[in-house]
Amino acid sequence: MPAVTVENPLTLPRVAAPADATPRPVLAVTTAPSGIDGTFDHQDSQGGGGTITNGDTQWMTAGSGLLHIEAPPESLVVSGGLFHGLQLWVNLPAADKMMAPRYQDIRGGQVQLLTSPDGGALLRVIAGELDGHDGPGITHTPITMIHATLRPGAEISLPWREDFNGLAYVMAGRGTVGAERRPVHVGQTAVFGKGGALTVRADEKQDGNTPDLEVVLLGGQPIREPMAHYGPFVMNTQAELRQAFEDFQAGRLGTIPAVHGMGE
Repeated sequence: MPAVTVENPLTLPRVAAPADATPRPVLAVTTAPSGIDGTFDHQDSQGGGGTITNGDTQWMTAGSGLLHIEAPPESLVVSGGLFHGLQLWVNLPAADKMMAPRYQDIRGGQVQLLTSPDGGALLRVIAGELDGHDGPGITHTPITMIHATLRPGAEISLPWREDFNGLAYVMAGRGTVGAERRPVHVGQTAVFGKGGALTVRADEKQDGNTPDLEVVLLGGQPIREPMAHYGPFVMNTQAELRQAFEDFQAGRLGTIPAVHGMGE
């Protein structure tokens, strides 16, 4: 089951100078920060990096481990502003946990764009597959990640693999999920039961500052392996977890390049 950490609208006050960003380690997972509004910069110790802006996703497979920094750009810190995004952590199977780190910079225009038959919903397939349409994110176990925008009153019922789990996280707006039309609103997660489809509907009336329902649909084939995790490290055993901390403390996860991808 993927783990989801969400940074819902983060409003930055004006300051005189940018705050320092501290590198943090991550190991044995894939992280996928995705931006809806605003701008965020990323750097890592493998030389990966870039800027997340509206609709972009950075698909980073930590594998054997790296250091990375995510921070708002200097201009946003100085002027103040809004960043609205989501960060997904996808566990790697034991066979892939020590693979070489890899970075994918997925621009908003590179995802697979689909619409509902009535045009009331826009679907962005970021990773995995939906009804024969593949997203660009490279995965190591079968998963699907979709960002859907539904206009007021619109409804989607998407085919979903029956061996997948499934959940919906509401980034903005309000609506209902499932055949029973269970209500959901911003900041809530709905976990679907067994079945071959996921159904989401936007309420006819949305909040004034969020004209549409924004929802992220996630699911995958359960790995069903033992898991030991602490902080940014996700391993299979406590011994592997201790080794990960030793590697980090010994500096084996590298250093952040002095300049890469920032301010370009």
